[in-house]
Amino acid sequence: MSFTGGLAAALPDNGGEPASNQADATAPAVEAAAPDTRPQDHGWVAKQGYDYELYMKSAKDLAEAQARFTGKEPQVAVGGLAQGKMAFDAAVYEWNDDFGDVGPRFEELEKQLFGAENHVRAGINFEKVQSLDVTQEGSIRVVPIRKFEDAALHPVMLENVQLAGYEIPTPIQQYCLPSIAKGYDIVACAQTGSGKTAAFLIPILSKLMGKAKKLAAPRPNPALFEPGITPGVRAEPLVLIVCPTRELATQIFDEARRFCYRTMLRPCVIYGGGRVGDQIQQLSKGCDLLIGTPGRLVDFINRPHVLTLKRLKYMVIDEADEMVSSDWETEMKTIMSGGDQEEGNITYMMFSATFPKICRDLAKEHLAHDHVRIRVGRAGSSTENIKQDVVYCDASMKRKALCDLLLAAPPCRTLIFVNSQRAADEVDDFIFNANFPCTTLHSGRTQLEREDSIRAFRSGKAPIMIATGVSARGLDVHNVLHVINYDLPSAQYGGIEEYTHRIGRTGRIGNLGLATSFYNERDADLAETLVKTMLETHQAIPDFLQSFIPEGFTPKGEGDINLLKFDADSDNGEEDATESAEAAGGAWGAPEATSGWGVPAAGGLGEPTENPTTLTPVPADPTWAVQPEVQQPTAVNPVAVASSWGATPVNPSSVAPVNSWGAAPVNPPSAAPVNSWGAAPVNPPSAAPANSWGAPPVDPPSAVPQQTWGAPTPAESAPAPYDDSW
Repeated sequence: MSFTGGLAAALPDNGGEPASNQADATAPAVEAAAPDTRPQDHGWVAKQGYDYELYMKSAKDLAEAQARFTGKEPQVAVGGLAQGKMAFDAAVYEWNDDFGDVGPRFEELEKQLFGAENHVRAGINFEKVQSLDVTQEGSIRVVPIRKFEDAALHPVMLENVQLAGYEIPTPIQQYCLPSIAKGYDIVACAQTGSGKTAAFLIPILSKLMGKAKKLAAPRPNPALFEPGITPGVRAEPLVLIVCPTRELATQIFDEARRFCYRTMLRPCVIYGGGRVGDQIQQLSKGCDLLIGTPGRLVDFINRPHVLTLKRLKYMVIDEADEMVSSDWETEMKTIMSGGDQEEGNITYMMFSATFPKICRDLAKEHLAHDHVRIRVGRAGSSTENIKQDVVYCDASMKRKALCDLLLAAPPCRTLIFVNSQRAADEVDDFIFNANFPCTTLHSGRTQLEREDSIRAFRSGKAPIMIATGVSARGLDVHNVLHVINYDLPSAQYGGIEEYTHRIGRTGRIGNLGLATSFYNERDADLAETLVKTMLETHQAIPDFLQSFIPEGFTPKGEGDINLLKFDADSDNGEEDATESAEAAGGAWGAPEATSGWGVPAAGGLGEPTENPTTLTPVPADPTWAVQPEVQQPTAVNPVAVASSWGATPVNPSSVAPVNSWGAAPVNPPSAAPVNSWGAAPVNPPSAAPANSWGAPPVDPPSAVPQQTWGAPTPAESAPAPYDDSW
């Protein structure tokens, strides 16, 4: 039996050849399986039931049963007892005051944290990740690093990075590490699976290591601490990380446990669904880095005897766009300004795939005016490492097509996305009864069930997971080779942005992956944008979608991707752009060719162009200082703008409407007015102003900035010295 979806290209040594992803408009694109075919005959592991009898036991009964469970076969069933404790109870490195400056190694904990299954492995196509364009936007420019050794990390942190399997920093890490080391606020927009979590954890923790004893709050000695007997302390974290889902919170917590190894920085995680008393008990042991979901964080902030933010130095907002779209806006404002933190002493960082107006308003209110803005690739884009197949399948045939697809594909970790909890349970029942080893993840399940599902999926006991998009947002599981969109996300369920997040669960950090989507007439509203998204990574377009191919492209995905036009990230168009421009340096929401998110790095203030909307962003370093060719005002072709920002024009009766926000008028008058924001001066100087936004200084240094990202660098005799300055 051959597999027609293209997974053969993502799986090594499968002996098959990838077939075309062209789909017939009237039939499923997978070969039908024999009626009596069992998944186990094709290499799938045996399915496992969930032991609800064990799950329903009381805490005391569970403890007693856990003792009796030792030595039994651990794969009898998927359940809370067999799988272990909840995520917030996971082991962390407990610091003892007798350790000195660097803690000793604990072999058992080190194996648990840095085992082979937890290593970050760059895929064979990591060079495609390296080739992503990086644009810096704003008045601050940073020189990227090329190696982790260049980042002046604390020696223990550098060792933890190596233990975790990190070898070469990804683009977002190359720019975030030096930015955080210099103390800048950050807004970062990057593709999913680009290493954002490590991009902020590594530099923050490294910078705190040299100051931990001075900055951290008192805590009980872990060697003498006994729950319920030893008095605990109030949690006073130095770092707060806010994320939208419980699964993402526990995932970041696992990463933090690794990077905090052999340091006195103690991580904790709090989220809804977990036992409040147990989470408070963990906080009472001391907390230097706190990860949490908005609801539980607000709950604990309102308990000042449990949690205070007065020592807070760093606040990270992860998946900011999902946070505000999930109605967490009120909670976010409470967290960012409603606690007892000192606003001026906090470094803020926001990471997201897109930045709608609500996110920009939060950034405008809390981030420093001279913050760093980094964009890796186009906002909301995918990667060429993911092969995207779209097959036509009527709604009534989806279940059979799904089974056929799973049988035709080599067994691998497979993530199936649906749009509702009901659909997730129905699909789970169907394929479970067909003997496929599967589990589900959605908000309708209890927290213990959700954590058990993820453990079973990670361990391979249930290598097929059916999930809703929101529940799996940000989920990072190694070796997910196949993502199936059983339901494509309509506008109600997030549209093309949700599609990009879903398929981003595979093909991470340079690894290959396959995304297969079932399409029918109900998904017509997504067709045009879906085709553009596929063409952006040169994917072949099936016959039934070829009518949506824009001019200049072929059905094989050939064409100039710079010709593709995507909707701007702003959710309210020019109105948002005008409101955001003043406080954000004029970039947020301004017209921009490829993403609509900010202004190209090469452009500076006072540089009008005839067609500003067709500017192409220039890579941030080293060419950001190169100015585009602009048409200088002359007697024949003068430039007319307002006398000052927001004021009326000098000659309002003779000024024609402008083409776009900040652009020159269509029919400029014969005389050029005085200088104004966004326009060229009447008498342009021979050199750009020293601090012009994006322009070179008056006296540029003789040294050339560091080579472009990915280029070879001169050999260094030793790693950069650790910088412990605050």
